[in-house]
Amino acid sequence: MLISIPGVLSAEQVARAQSALDQASWVDGRVTAGPQSSRAKQNLQLPEDSPVARELADMILGALQRNPLFMSAALPLKVFPPLFNRYAGGHSFGSHVDNAIRQVPGTPHRVRTDLSATLFFAAPDAYDGGELVVEDTYGSHRVKLPAGDMVLYPSTSLHYVTPVTRGARVASFFWIQSLIRDDGQRRLLFDMDTAIQRLAADVPDHQSTVQLTGVYHNLLRQWAEL
Repeated sequence: MLISIPGVLSAEQVARAQSALDQASWVDGRVTAGPQSSRAKQNLQLPEDSPVARELADMILGALQRNPLFMSAALPLKVFPPLFNRYAGGHSFGSHVDNAIRQVPGTPHRVRTDLSATLFFAAPDAYDGGELVVEDTYGSHRVKLPAGDMVLYPSTSLHYVTPVTRGARVASFFWIQSLIRDDGQRRLLFDMDTAIQRLAADVPDHQSTVQLTGVYHNLLRQWAEL
């Protein structure tokens, strides 16, 4: 399931982040790449222990907790602390699959990467190229979203970033371990949750809302991994 989530960050939050990222010190993006990805990765990245990275990561995590679409689609159990990258001057990232397990730096905690997320900080007209291309059984999906918007997609997907030929593409990227490991089951629960919310809004007192909500939670109880 690939889903775009608009307005994760407000215009004020985006402007504050853009200002901080413009003044930040960037390093070679291969510092967090695995053996396969390091050969395909050409970009810059904020050091994970950078005060700017930590401040903006906390802002993103707080925004995600308040975003009902993200919570419904991801059913998050753990979220890897957001990282930040910058593509400019022909930078790109070749086709790859994200590592299955990520170690949270400085902790004993690991995150299974069920879902990958990219949150955009640069406006689409501020740079040429830089599309995130996600491949699945339905073909290739090219993603280039407004600043403050985010895309969520299965970490099992082959994906790449096309070369940036003008301007700079600045974004945050991170991974989510979901309560529901299987993407198909997660999609069924998301579709059911969406239908329940629409039914409750259109026919507030319909008794089927209670029945469907019960089915949703029973499936979640059966499939969830804690």
